[in-house]
Amino acid sequence: MTTKSHTWRFFRAGGFDQPRIDTPADLLAIGALDQKLWVALSCPVAGSEFDRRTLALLDSDNDGHIRAPELIAAVRWAGERLVDHAALLGKTAGVSLAAINAADAEGALIAAAASAVLAETGGALVTVEAASAAQTRFAEKAVAAWEADGAAAQPLGDATAIAYAALTAVAAKVDDFFTRCQLAAFDGRATDLLNASEDALKALAGAALTPQNALIAALPIAKVGAGGTAEGRTAANMGTAALPLAEGTNPAWADAIAALRDQVVTPLLGARDALTAAEWQTLKDQFAPYAAWLAAKPDAAAMGDGVLALERLARYCRDLMTLANNFVTFKNFYTHQEPALFQIGTLYLDGRACELTVAVNDPGKHAALASLSRLCLVYCDCARGAEKLSIAAAFTAGDSDQLMVGRNGVFYDRQGRDWNATITKIVDHPISLRQAFWSPYKKLARLVSEQLQKLAASKAGAVDGKLAGVASAVGKAAETPTKPPAAPFDVGKFAGIFAAIGLAVGAIGTAIAAMVTGLLGLKFWQLPLALAGLLLLISGPAMLVAWFKLRARNLGPLLDANGWAVNARARINIPFGTSLTQLAALPKGAENSLTDPYAEKPPPWKAIIIGLFVLAGILLAGISFMAH
Repeated sequence: MTTKSHTWRFFRAGGFDQPRIDTPADLLAIGALDQKLWVALSCPVAGSEFDRRTLALLDSDNDGHIRAPELIAAVRWAGERLVDHAALLGKTAGVSLAAINAADAEGALIAAAASAVLAETGGALVTVEAASAAQTRFAEKAVAAWEADGAAAQPLGDATAIAYAALTAVAAKVDDFFTRCQLAAFDGRATDLLNASEDALKALAGAALTPQNALIAALPIAKVGAGGTAEGRTAANMGTAALPLAEGTNPAWADAIAALRDQVVTPLLGARDALTAAEWQTLKDQFAPYAAWLAAKPDAAAMGDGVLALERLARYCRDLMTLANNFVTFKNFYTHQEPALFQIGTLYLDGRACELTVAVNDPGKHAALASLSRLCLVYCDCARGAEKLSIAAAFTAGDSDQLMVGRNGVFYDRQGRDWNATITKIVDHPISLRQAFWSPYKKLARLVSEQLQKLAASKAGAVDGKLAGVASAVGKAAETPTKPPAAPFDVGKFAGIFAAIGLAVGAIGTAIAAMVTGLLGLKFWQLPLALAGLLLLISGPAMLVAWFKLRARNLGPLLDANGWAVNARARINIPFGTSLTQLAALPKGAENSLTDPYAEKPPPWKAIIIGLFVLAGILLAGISFMAH
């Protein structure tokens, strides 16, 4: 299988060139493709909408990520195991017996396993489901055989597991104790040094101590000496190191030593208060066959004698082409042929369907990096019964006016299941040029609305204050019949207010007159251009800023925040981004009644505007007549 002479073809999408992987030859040649041209170099197993078992087989180091070398190795292995590479197209749900290369030992085992499976299922194609079922049956038989062998390896029968756990819980600490005692017997000068130091005990003296204290647990399990401890020496073992099993042990290990005594020592050696080094070794030797049996437990996910390799080959034939088009290239994403493996479903919210939706583990951490994508992201907590899921959806069409924390929607996963979705966080970025065009007017409308509301509230407060004052005055008048003198009329103040109002009205009239004069001075065909220029003057800056930001949208940070290693500047330009969010639209041919019995009467803006133009025309005509 040679790949160095392969002629690559590329297509341009997302603002960069991507390799085309359409044929088995393309797939088999990815090992020779410069990895600087790969769109991604690593993807996480979790959060990917892909067959988990296939990803587990690809993840050779079990680190939760699929990297370029692992994909290359899988493709190379599959190519070597096949005589017909057309099986790698992924158009079938498995591998045929005729496509398997049985020329070497491994291939012969795979072919034999395939023959056995086909003898049960019939046909010529070993499907992924059939291969997986065969692997499961093989694993179950192996586990059953292993369990049968375990009966002879259990020194205490059904109690062996608990006893072995008690032994292993203190094994390292007991070994440490007997080793220290041997050193003390070798050189008596080491005895004091091998016990708890004075400094270590001083460090404990000033603290509130409990048996669970880590500093206590770090001390020897019992007092070290050439002959063990006084509690551990008996007439039968004078001069021999012995570990006390009742009193005299480190408080942090007292319960574990008691469990060792009751569950291991007494059942196997009989009741005793101390344990010698020789007896400790005897106990370990008795459990050695059990430990070896546990270590030999077969892995149900990694067994086979040809059956596991058959399952691997069937899955690779079905899935490798799809994975390559979501890894080496993002063909699935940019061509809309089918959802990419990072697109986990569709969020329906605010009259839109967002197709670029990814799984999220930690929204706060994810948003810190994903915000660099320049996408408007909406984070949602999803629930379906007891199941929970967090997602981030990119809104790439419409506007963000009605997007707010707390709003509810519905999320449909790739299996078609519906989840309740609630917005928990929003990363705000421009969504569309249409939103940018209307944003100045919406801001002005909000500003005017807020000012009017403040003015109305102020006036209402003033009126309430005056009414309260009147009520108070009436009450006082009832008590005191004397009428206070009226304040004198301030003519100067009234004249000043009237003059200010006149100046304001005059300024507004002058501005209107100037605008109308300018418009009337234009030719008919110039009016649309003047209006377009006015709109451009108002909306142009906002649209320009939005245009630059929309052109800078990048898929990379969104995926990098999920553990991907995106190797390209995968842009999401305006036309492509718009296609990722579907706006609500009536079906073709649908009938629509425009009569709304509860519609509010529209404000008479048209009549007011026409009236202003007419008034301005009259004023201009009057001014022109007076000038002549």
